[in-house]
Amino acid sequence: MAVKHLKAKTRAFFEKAFPERQIYHRSGGSVRYVSISPWRQAMMAGLATLVVGWCLFATAAVLLKGPGVEIQGGGSDRKSARLERELRQAKAAEQTALTLLETRTTDFNQAIKEAEDRHVVLKRLMASLQGQDSASAIALSGKQELLIDSTIEEGDPRQPRPEGTEANAGGSSSFRARTDKLIDDQASFLDMLEEEAVQKAESARGVIRLTGVPASRVLEQNGMGGPLIPINFTASGPNGAGSYPFEQRIYEVEARLREAQDYERAMRSLPLGLPVQGAYRETSGFGYRSDPFTRRATFHEGTDLAAFTGAPIIAPAPGRVIHAGVKGAYGRTVEIDHGAGFKTRYGHMNSISVKVGQEVVIGQKMGTMGSTGRSTGPHLHYEIYFRGKSYDPLKFLRAGKHVH
Repeated sequence: MAVKHLKAKTRAFFEKAFPERQIYHRSGGSVRYVSISPWRQAMMAGLATLVVGWCLFATAAVLLKGPGVEIQGGGSDRKSARLERELRQAKAAEQTALTLLETRTTDFNQAIKEAEDRHVVLKRLMASLQGQDSASAIALSGKQELLIDSTIEEGDPRQPRPEGTEANAGGSSSFRARTDKLIDDQASFLDMLEEEAVQKAESARGVIRLTGVPASRVLEQNGMGGPLIPINFTASGPNGAGSYPFEQRIYEVEARLREAQDYERAMRSLPLGLPVQGAYRETSGFGYRSDPFTRRATFHEGTDLAAFTGAPIIAPAPGRVIHAGVKGAYGRTVEIDHGAGFKTRYGHMNSISVKVGQEVVIGQKMGTMGSTGRSTGPHLHYEIYFRGKSYDPLKFLRAGKHVH
């Protein structure tokens, strides 16, 4: 009875909660209705309850797990920030490396440029020492090779360089070491050039002094000139030290070279060769003597060199014939202008084989020995003049032994 009573209450509650419902639908003048039974209503209500329950459960789950999601998101942000920082550091290191590479490349190019400039200057100096002109020396160099023809071992040992002249190695780069060594070798080469120029100048000056003619007066007769060939130096050397020390050194060596060239040019103007070909003897010297005809003291402005009649008379130095013919007491005479203020005279000749205005070279035959004019026998009366003043020819002959 109790069970039946419970079932009846349940059915009554179910029918009261879900009474049969009808839904009317009007369309096109006709009316239709759909009948929804209590069981269908119960099923729909159950489904709606399930959907609402699931939404509540999902919302609660999201709310409960929210802080964990935020913590996880914060860790991801820190990792991204670290990666971005490392990327920025890598880019900065790359930029630093590129800047350093560019700087070292610039330094290397500057070092090569200065080495090439120095090499051209050294070529010109070497050509000057060898007697070539500057323009041809620069054309020959062409800035193609950085190695000079001579090795540094050929020069004299150098003195230690003063402190402070060593280039700062910086990063001790290999190219810096190579360019520094090249610069040191060039400095040694300049020392060798200077020493050779000094030796040549001293030798020439010594020869000129032996003649009795003041060297300074001889140099006054040698003019200087030529086209201007400027030397271009870089604003700074390979280590930023500048090229002024090298430029100053170049000017010093050039001064030595010019001095040596001036002395050698002057020495080439001197009549230092023999005026007689073959054996001869000195019969009367330069200066005061007893005249062979009057036996009175007179001044002899030349030197008498005796040999045999017909002995060849030759030019002791290059020059131009300014007289060829009879000249009073000198008899048949030849006079030569050697330039730089030097002139020579050859008297008492038997025959003359040159003409006025003719250019002669050293050793060229000008005639033969004789006894024409005021003479006691076959000999050559030999006179040397510098700026109109006579000098002892024997001194020139003795000086010439160091040259010819």
